[in-house]
Amino acid sequence: MLSIQSTGCIAATVLAAIFTLSGCASIDGVTTSVLAERKVEHVVAGNGRPAVVLESGLGGRLEWWSKILPDIATETTVFAYNRPGIGASAPATTPRDGVTIVEELRSTLRAKGIAPPYVLVGHSIGGLYVQLYARRHPDEVAGLVLVDSTHPEQLSGAGARENWPGWVKLAIDVASPAIAHEELDALPTTGAALLALPPFTGRPVTVLSASKPMSETSALARDSNAKRVDILRLNPGARQVWVDSDHAIPLEKPEAIVSAVREILSTLRRSER
Repeated sequence: MLSIQSTGCIAATVLAAIFTLSGCASIDGVTTSVLAERKVEHVVAGNGRPAVVLESGLGGRLEWWSKILPDIATETTVFAYNRPGIGASAPATTPRDGVTIVEELRSTLRAKGIAPPYVLVGHSIGGLYVQLYARRHPDEVAGLVLVDSTHPEQLSGAGARENWPGWVKLAIDVASPAIAHEELDALPTTGAALLALPPFTGRPVTVLSASKPMSETSALARDSNAKRVDILRLNPGARQVWVDSDHAIPLEKPEAIVSAVREILSTLRRSER
């Protein structure tokens, strides 16, 4: 995979997909059905509560979780899906801001019969969406695992898209699905919606941060890395774990995600005794 971390985590997600997604294993049990009046490609595995919900990065398909979902399914119910316009999920007819995506996910889970509370696991922009879910519906969230999450102000300051190298802009334009452009365009709106709400507190939150990008020294990289650190401030009481990985942690270091989820599940079960 190319060294792309200096472009920031949004660009890295899409470009990592170009070079590595073809190596992902398939996931057994993937199906497509109508849930909450939308055709959704999804998979449910395992049994138990709280259910773990996996939210992919920008343009990412559920296969990104192929090294993670089977292990978590030995512990509890796991749900993964493709957002509208990705894979076999029907194209979106609604805005692609985070509030809309959160409420669609919430309706989809209810339609599938998966009841809250959930342990939400989000990679990259998916991390931004699960943080927003937790702030909007804190009573429905048992814990969070943020996997090199996008910052709500990722595209501000030095991280603004006009500061991205031209080749990155071109690669994203050519390689990413149209729906990813809509989510990216809505990112500032999503971030503002998150920051307008009180932080999610009182339940376990693990922040998994990619350590390899921290060695990058460009202005854009320094901005992106400062925002990696700031994710912890946005989640009071969270635990930050630095993972020896580039941005694509689900593909490069899946065991870090499995371990974080298992630790949260163990914490929750001890508290129930």
